[in-house]
Amino acid sequence: MTGQGPDREELRALVADVLDVDPAEVGDEADFVADLRLDSLIALEVTVALQRRYRVRIDEDEIGELTTLGAVHALLARKTAEVPS
Repeated sequence: MTGQGPDREELRALVADVLDVDPAEVGDEADFVADLRLDSLIALEVTVALQRRYRVRIDEDEIGELTTLGAVHALLARKTAEVPS
């Protein structure tokens, strides 16, 4: 993985799997709450899946930033850039 973050399509598939929706429904700017009906429990499941897959720590205050795939990608790009090689 580079400082550019995770592969967007892999990330889309992971999020879609947790949300139990078709990956095509997880557009870059689709709002997880309004468009995909994400609730706080599923938000926690998404967070855990992201932490396990990308081996990063997502703090509780950062969970609120995870509103779209684009936002998740940006956060992971920042987090993975912080991880020493």
